[in-house]
Amino acid sequence: MRPLSVWGRIPEWGKAFLIAVALLLVVHVLVMRWVTVRSTSMYATLLPGDLVGVERWPLWTGLHRGDIMVFHDPLQDDRPMARRQLLVKRIAGMPGDEVELRDGQLIVNGKRVPRSPLETARWKVRLTSDTGSAGLLHDLGLPEDFVLPGHTLLDLPLNAELAKKLEQQPGVADVAPRGSTRAGAGNLFPFGPNFRWNNDNYGPLHVPARNDTVNLTLHNLTIYDRIISRYEHNRVSVADRELQINGDKADRYVIRQDYFFVLGDSRDHSSDSRYWGFVPADHVVGRGGFVLLNARTVAGDGPTGRWLLGLRR
Repeated sequence: MRPLSVWGRIPEWGKAFLIAVALLLVVHVLVMRWVTVRSTSMYATLLPGDLVGVERWPLWTGLHRGDIMVFHDPLQDDRPMARRQLLVKRIAGMPGDEVELRDGQLIVNGKRVPRSPLETARWKVRLTSDTGSAGLLHDLGLPEDFVLPGHTLLDLPLNAELAKKLEQQPGVADVAPRGSTRAGAGNLFPFGPNFRWNNDNYGPLHVPARNDTVNLTLHNLTIYDRIISRYEHNRVSVADRELQINGDKADRYVIRQDYFFVLGDSRDHSSDSRYWGFVPADHVVGRGGFVLLNARTVAGDGPTGRWLLGLRR
């Protein structure tokens, strides 16, 4: 039976339903989808509960440094891509960039990158003894379990504007920025003993790009191991201190796709590329375009309808 004759037998309501489903699929794949923010890693640019519109066309037109990127969790490679959690971070390093953090300042290709106006840092907030933290956290749009109950000395992600508002609230005794971290963390990517980096002092680190040829040694293998074995599906082994890929001796490797280095805007409360490495290009879903809806407000300023593209660095 020919397709046109089958289509002619479908009732009008059925045709309308099929057309609507087809249009929704086209929009979902090529134009727009939605994601709900579930963590504080992008605070205060994005709040827990934000419904964010994800623009799909930058997958073809290109992403830029400073874009807010939505992608599948690179660590959940034990499940199909469609079932992996979606994460939202800001692109700090494009393919081919060299990224570095010095005293919390992002440096890309040797140049300092200005912070996003809403990006937060660690601030020490001291409450009076008779003031609880629940109301304060609610006003900031942070979850109630962000701080243990009963504490009057809080470590909060704030920017200058939020800090100024907090200083004026009753029950807040003092608000002061914390200094950068200098001790080696020991649990950051690329995990080797030769990389004693931390949240605020990290790198320099080259972000791999498609067709890059990288020299491989036992010293730098931790940088590229996951790329070669998990994302590009090769077998990596070491025998008699000799590196092998798919059973052959290897001292270099050609990268097959682009990678990104991402950071949360609330860096001290973000699990990002500093902790698990690069985002492969084939994990990217799109670019965060605007906040459609949020059930919370920050200091009375509702984020509904707020565009994100103006928040590039």
